Amino acid sequence: MPNLSREGIKNKNAWQNAGIELPEFDYDKVAAVTRENPVWIHFGAGNIFRGFIAMLQQMLLNMGKAQTGIVAVEAFDFEIIDKIYIPYDNLSLLVIMNPDGNLDKKVVGSISEGMVGDVSREHDWERLKEFFTKPSLQMVSFTITEKGYSLKNMSGEYFDEVLKDMHDGPGQPRHIISKVASLAYTRYKSGELPIAFVSMDNYAHNGEKLHESVETIVKKWVENGLVESGFLTYINDESKVSFPWTMIDKIVPRPSEAVKASLLATGFEGMEIMCTKKNTYIAPFVNAERPQYLVIEDNFPNGRLPLELAGVLFTDRQTVDRAEKMKVCTCLNPLHTALAVFGCLLGYNLIADEMKDSQLKKLVEKIGYEEGLPVVINPGILSPEAFIREVIEQRLPNPFIPDTPQRIVTDTSQKIGIRFGETIKAYRDREDLDPASLTYIPLTIAGWCRYLLGLDDKGQEMPLSPDPMLNVLKSHLSRVRLGNTGTVGDSLKPILVNKNIFGLNLYEVGLGEKIEGYFKEMVSGPNAVRNILQKYLG
Repeated sequence: MPNLSREGIKNKNAWQNAGIELPEFDYDKVAAVTRENPVWIHFGAGNIFRGFIAMLQQMLLNMGKAQTGIVAVEAFDFEIIDKIYIPYDNLSLLVIMNPDGNLDKKVVGSISEGMVGDVSREHDWERLKEFFTKPSLQMVSFTITEKGYSLKNMSGEYFDEVLKDMHDGPGQPRHIISKVASLAYTRYKSGELPIAFVSMDNYAHNGEKLHESVETIVKKWVENGLVESGFLTYINDESKVSFPWTMIDKIVPRPSEAVKASLLATGFEGMEIMCTKKNTYIAPFVNAERPQYLVIEDNFPNGRLPLELAGVLFTDRQTVDRAEKMKVCTCLNPLHTALAVFGCLLGYNLIADEMKDSQLKKLVEKIGYEEGLPVVINPGILSPEAFIREVIEQRLPNPFIPDTPQRIVTDTSQKIGIRFGETIKAYRDREDLDPASLTYIPLTIAGWCRYLLGLDDKGQEMPLSPDPMLNVLKSHLSRVRLGNTGTVGDSLKPILVNKNIFGLNLYEVGLGEKIEGYFKEMVSGPNAVRNILQKYLG
């Protein structure tokens, strides 16, 4: 088996014999054109980028509808570039995990260059600045996780590196947003060249958040006399600089040992899975599910690639927002959270295994079809009914997606307000609906509170996943004892009235007491969680 390299992929017969699809374009030629006239730069060189976004451009290159590749920039975890990009000539292996167990394998060759986005890597940084002077550049996209856009800590204070950046100006940026602002300044100084900054991270109003964060840095630079006021005007002029909203959806979990074993069996070598010092799991391969969605607000001041040919849906901002709400508030994320909470309590280690549990499967059907769909605003470009059916019947039960409830339950306090609070608000605001009529959403919220005790349904100690509010939440529940419902008292009240968690006071909409009741049933003793699921789900 040839190795994963620019030379290796020239031996086409060997790859074809192994059933691996190769790029249908001249990699060296594309890389040369990209060096001179880059069109697309992407920040965040991890698995979702390699397993989804890079393949969109590969489709265009295969069709002859693009001539350039993507420049991949990693500004946080430099080991990704040093250990996964450079040794393999920026090539990756994508493994699509089908529900029937078949693996479709493709070489990802659309990444023309991988670089570290940091001033400590002087060669890379200067090269990146040069790319931002090019009139050809149309799009700078991002998958840096929601945390990447935050300038402040949980206490609402600016991070130290952000304060330093605000004081020092665009010359030596440290925070990722400061780096983006610095590079935008380079583009401004090159003739106010147009550009679209496109967040492809998985959260609502992502373009708005990116714009706000960049604008905050730039305003401080203007105030401190470090840049011209015209630069602030430039990044706020949509005819020159845009920040489109997007909705993205594709499960790209950490590299799977089973996939690695399959690749080794076909003759691949060097397919080691590694964990970086910053806790990123990476390998020369990426494994992912087949379904994927990317909806983008069509606002590109310097023109754009015809990514609709690769399945991207271009539309207006309101439609993006509706598609995002459909996914995050109803058709996928709430189901994931319900499975995560109860999966941890019931001892599951794989989401797909939970879908074999008749009560848990029924729970997500009830949350999705019965309680969620009635308040979904149809985005028009995607059918909510078809989307949720695919999630429940194909995506969640896929046994080859190694996704765990323990991973998904991470940071639930930051997510539960969107995943359930928005549906509760919609019931409150509709004359024909009453939030107090809900059963399965409050049952899941009670389940989350039960999870926070750190005891599984057998009463055994259970590790809790990271959450910025974990210590505060646990302190509210510190007096609760499994097997003694009298210890519950008012312990849930500080959680359920917290508008920062749920977006509203759950007692004011008639759900506080209901959740307390479910919670008391769940702490009545060992196996009480299973018993309440049997009671309400048969």
